[in-house]
Amino acid sequence: MNSIIKKIKEETQKSADIVIRDILINNEKIYLVFSEVLSDGEYINDFILKKLTVINTNNSLFTYIYNNLPSNSIKEIKENEILKNIFQGFCILIIEDRYIAVEAKSVLDRGISQTETEVSLIGPKDAFTENFNKNLGLIRKRLRTENLIVNLFMLGKESNTKVGLCFMKTIADNKLVNKVKEKLEKINIDGIIDTGYIREILLDKESIFPTVNITERPDTVAQALLEGKVVVIVDNTPYAMIIPTFFIDFFHTPDDYYQKSFNITFIRIIRLLAFIIAIFLPAYYISVTTHNPESIPINLLINFSSQRLGVPFPGFIEAFLMIICFEILRESDARIPSKVGTSVSILGGLVIGEAAVSAGIVSPIMIIVIAISMISGLLFTSNSLIYSIRYFRIILLILSAFFGLFGLFIGMMILITKLCSIDSFGYPYTAPIAPIIKTELRDSIIKTRGGEKRLRNPMLASKNIVRGKNYEQD
Repeated sequence: MNSIIKKIKEETQKSADIVIRDILINNEKIYLVFSEVLSDGEYINDFILKKLTVINTNNSLFTYIYNNLPSNSIKEIKENEILKNIFQGFCILIIEDRYIAVEAKSVLDRGISQTETEVSLIGPKDAFTENFNKNLGLIRKRLRTENLIVNLFMLGKESNTKVGLCFMKTIADNKLVNKVKEKLEKINIDGIIDTGYIREILLDKESIFPTVNITERPDTVAQALLEGKVVVIVDNTPYAMIIPTFFIDFFHTPDDYYQKSFNITFIRIIRLLAFIIAIFLPAYYISVTTHNPESIPINLLINFSSQRLGVPFPGFIEAFLMIICFEILRESDARIPSKVGTSVSILGGLVIGEAAVSAGIVSPIMIIVIAISMISGLLFTSNSLIYSIRYFRIILLILSAFFGLFGLFIGMMILITKLCSIDSFGYPYTAPIAPIIKTELRDSIIKTRGGEKRLRNPMLASKNIVRGKNYEQD
């Protein structure tokens, strides 16, 4: 037994947080080994040490302790599993050259809080936390069924991070489940710190547009699972990853299904228009004022020209500088504390915009064009999609500066071609528009009433496509 203790001390190099304590019971020495930062000291004192000090038995000490310790998670482990369990928050008891691991994890995460990045208007307010079990519990609270399956993986050589693959066995396509499972099993890196680590590995190739959705809302995950998608949750991360994700998904929110269909249809049209405005408006303005003035009314053209009198830069440089300034303001708003962030960004936008116009550096109409474009891009909660809008806004701006409306049309074709060429884990990214899926097309922009959407997406749900029918087990 002393050799095991010596080995633990050597491998941990007598780390300050590793506690090794020996206790004499019935003239037999047993050892307790645990990490005082990962394990709950009060629990160990109240439910392990106090229990050990009153032991009086003539039977096997190991058997008695194993059967009488008050813990819902107790297991016998092998010698090579000792350190792994210590760093998962277990207290290790070494008895008669045998080893018992008793769960005594300390609570090191925050409680369930409200959503922050994806604001819930009238839906549930709870959000995922950094605790794996709590996150899984928030999902199971919404899907109380044995059909929700969770496959567990321990990934990362050094981090041993708990990763869960969730899917509905009666709905999800087995090919998709097996594909994601195989990719997870092949992950071989030092540590999994965040969901982003897994996302980069799971994707066959990176794309400008996001092909997986990252969400902090359990109701979003529940809706995705019922569609036949699979979900990956990672310990120490308050976000879940939904696979696959289609382009149209970024124009939907969970709140859409909690409100009247007519209202949501209008909002979805606004989101689509905002996406178009965010990408195309600066490029269109530059093209018509620089190369194609004949495409706008003469009175409006004269107004634009008068506002640009005294501006020393070409329209493209003027627009590019304003976009960079707005991006800097946006990043500063995102990084500094929320209590002062909004105030600083608003003040910065007003002061810089007013000062730039007064100094004759930019025209007032350019401020309006860039502001409308930037605000339209902020309508979406996905940072990955906002970055995609940012990239294509600049690409179209450059094409329009060189070729006018012709360049704008070229950029439009590049955008459409790019969207149609993307796939998300083998599924066409632009579905249900290309290819057309009639049952899903009805709920893409125009929201159908909940009772009218009787069919699931046939690409995702290989079984039980009709909602509400009794599931047939495989």
